[in-house]
Amino acid sequence: MIEVVKTSALPPERLSEVEPLLLEVADVVNTTLDLETSLKRVAEIVRKVIDYEIFAIFLLNEQLQELYVRFHVGYPEGVAERLRVKVGEGVTGLAAQTRQTVLVSDTTKHSSYLEGLPNIQSELALPLIVKNRVIGVIDIEAREKNYFTEEHKRLLTLIGSRMAVGIENARLHTRVTRQARTLLLLNEIARELSSILNLDQLLKRIAELLNRLIDYQMFSILLLDAAGEKLQHRFSQRFAERLHLKHDIPIGQGVVGYAAEQKESVLVRDVKSDSRYIEVNPETLSELAVPLIYQEKVIGVLDLEHVKKNYFTEDHKRVLTTLAAQLAIAIENARLYEEIERQEQRLERDLALARELQFRLLPASPPQMNHLDVAAKFVPARAIGGDLYDFVPYSQGRLGIAIGDVSGKGAPAAIYAALVSGILRSHAPIEPGPAEMLSAVNLSLAERRIAAQFVSIIYSVWDDEKRELLIANSGLPRPIHLREGKVNFIEATGLPLGLFDVVEYDEFSFKANPGDLFVFYSDGILDARNRHGHSFGQDRVAEIVANCSQKSADCVVSDIFKAVKIHATGVDTFDDQTVLAIKVKPDPGLPR
Repeated sequence: MIEVVKTSALPPERLSEVEPLLLEVADVVNTTLDLETSLKRVAEIVRKVIDYEIFAIFLLNEQLQELYVRFHVGYPEGVAERLRVKVGEGVTGLAAQTRQTVLVSDTTKHSSYLEGLPNIQSELALPLIVKNRVIGVIDIEAREKNYFTEEHKRLLTLIGSRMAVGIENARLHTRVTRQARTLLLLNEIARELSSILNLDQLLKRIAELLNRLIDYQMFSILLLDAAGEKLQHRFSQRFAERLHLKHDIPIGQGVVGYAAEQKESVLVRDVKSDSRYIEVNPETLSELAVPLIYQEKVIGVLDLEHVKKNYFTEDHKRVLTTLAAQLAIAIENARLYEEIERQEQRLERDLALARELQFRLLPASPPQMNHLDVAAKFVPARAIGGDLYDFVPYSQGRLGIAIGDVSGKGAPAAIYAALVSGILRSHAPIEPGPAEMLSAVNLSLAERRIAAQFVSIIYSVWDDEKRELLIANSGLPRPIHLREGKVNFIEATGLPLGLFDVVEYDEFSFKANPGDLFVFYSDGILDARNRHGHSFGQDRVAEIVANCSQKSADCVVSDIFKAVKIHATGVDTFDDQTVLAIKVKPDPGLPR
C-alpha cells in the first residue's frame, strides 16, 4: 500500500511533546552552518521521534535531476556512494517529484519500488523544500511491514519542513566557503606558476598544486605537436607516481582529442558508457578533460581520471576550466622562455631566426574596435631588441594596451621582454586597471630580479563603449594627447619595473572625443641622433603629431618613423624604437 499525503497538523495535546524537538530544530537552523554537523543533528533529532534502523538524507543534483546520498546511518559500506535515484523513480524520487511525504507500508506491493537494500518492507520519504524548491529527501527504511505510522509521518513532516532551512543554509555556507578557498587557491596557483620558466618543473608543479583542488588519481598533460595534428603526453602521473607514456592521440579521437578539437571541457561520469573513451588505464571509471587554450588556439589538454564513477562534478569542471586559462599562459610562457634561451645559445648563427621569433610575439595585427583606430611599430636597434607592445582583450568591449622598453639591448633584452610580455598576459585574465597592472608586473619581476635588468611600461585600458582611457606610466617618455589641433603632454611618470619590491603608480583618466589622438613612444625615438650629435627630441615628436590631426593612427606612426630616419641618416641606430598611436574614430555620418 502506498499513501501520499500533505502536511498535517498535530493534535493540540501532542504539541507540548514535540516542542523540545522543535526547539532543537530551531537551534540547528540558527546556529549550525557546518553541513556535516547539520546532517548529523537532523539524524539525531529524527531518531528521537522514530527509532529507525536505516536513515539517509538525499540531496538533489538539479542539473542531472538526480538524488544522491549525502548522509546515512545503516547502509553497508560502498552502497551509499554508488546509489543514485532519478527524480520520479522509487519512493525517494516520488517524494521529490510530488513534493509530498510518501509512506509505503509494504514495498512488495509498490510496483515502482527500487531496491537499494535487501529485505526492506516499509519506507517513509519526506521532501526537503526551501522557498518552493526541492533540495533533497529524508528517507527512512525498515525491514518490517507497516513499521511507519501516520504519527511518524506527521512528526517527520513537521520536523523536516523546518530542517530543510537549516540544511540549505549549511549547504550555502559550505558552497560559499569552498568557493572562497578555491578562488584564493586559484590566485595563489596562478601567481606561483607564472614564476616557473622551466617547462618540466612547471608541469610537475601543476600536478602538485592541482591535487590541492581536486583529489584525482590519474593526471596527464598532453601538448599539441608542431603540426597541430596529435596530442603528445608531456607529463603523466598515476597514483602519485610519474609515468612515461609514449602513445600519441590524434585530434578528435578519445575524450582528450574531442576536448581539443571542440575547444570545450568534457566531463565523463562513466567512461564505460562513452564511445569516445580510449582505454589507457583499466582502472579508470570517470574522466575530466579540459583544453589548454592560449590566444584562442589549443596548445594541449589537461586530463584527470578516477577509479570511481561520477567522481568528477560540474564544480570540478568549472574550477578546472577557469584554471586552464592560467595554466595555458604559464605553459606557453615556459615553452617560449625555453625556446628563446635555446636561441641565445646559438645567437651568432641564428639571429635571423631569433628576430622572426620576437616579431611573432608581437600582435599579428592591431585590434579592430568600433570607436578606436590603433597602430604600432617596433624597430630593434640590432637583430633583436628589448622594446615590446601588446594588446590584451578585456571583457565588455575594453582593451588593455601596453608599450614597454627594457634596459639594455640585443638577446638579453629580448629574453627579458619576452618574460615581461608573458607576465603581462598572465595577469590579464583578472582585467586589472593600469596602475594595478604595473604594480603586479613589478612584484612578479621583483620575485625573480635579474641584475641590471628593468623595464619601463605605459599600460592603458580603453573602454570602447564609454570612449574612456586610463593611463599609468612606469618610466617611458610622457605620452602625447592631441585634441582639436592642440598638443598636450600627459604628466604621467613613474619608476621602472623590476628595481624595487613595492611601487605605486598614478592613474590618469580621459574622456575622449572623436578625433582625439594619443601617442606613446620609447626612448629610442627621442634619443635618435644625427651626424652632429643632436637628438631628435620631444619637440619634434610633438610637431609631427600636431600636423596629424586629420590622419589615421597608422599614418601618425609612419610619419614619426620617417622623420626619425631622415634625422638620423648616416648614423647607426643605437636604441630600439617603438611608437604606438590610438585615435578616436569620428561618429558615424560625420566627416573624418
